[in-house]
Amino acid sequence: MADRPTAELGRPRGGMVLRVLESWWAPRRVVRGLSGMPDRVLLVVLMLAMLITLIGQAPGLARAAQLDPTVPLDARIAGAAMGTIFMMPLLAYGVAGLTGLLSRLTPWRLDPRHARLALFWALLAASPATLLAGMVAGLIGPSAALTLTRTVAGLGFFIIWGAGIAALARRT
Repeated sequence: MADRPTAELGRPRGGMVLRVLESWWAPRRVVRGLSGMPDRVLLVVLMLAMLITLIGQAPGLARAAQLDPTVPLDARIAGAAMGTIFMMPLLAYGVAGLTGLLSRLTPWRLDPRHARLALFWALLAASPATLLAGMVAGLIGPSAALTLTRTVAGLGFFIIWGAGIAALARRT
């Protein structure tokens, strides 16, 4: 215990999980606290968000494969993996870059790294809701419950993303 830095001693175990949960009621504070996160960690956050999103899609894909066996489950999962793990990160970097560029049209400037942080963290913070939506898609299928869980996940994502942008933007 003597060789651990003192900053680590006060940190609760499961700190990232607690921050994800805290993002649902205090997103500005959480994102502001993460503002020093280096780019290599931002990439890990993005890839973790994409992995959780892929896992969340599995129950719905299994249900769809059961109902329509013309497209097997492995083909559905391969397609979802290609889109989620390979294409979505490229899209996320593009959207973050566009957000940073568009912020230059306003009096609130957003550093490109901060634009990435706000977006990538919102994707990760919304992932518990996407897991829930995936479970509902697999267990219940198309229904009002699925619409509700997807709406909560989407709204949560946009609220956390917007709060992250607001927390990190500087007035010029």
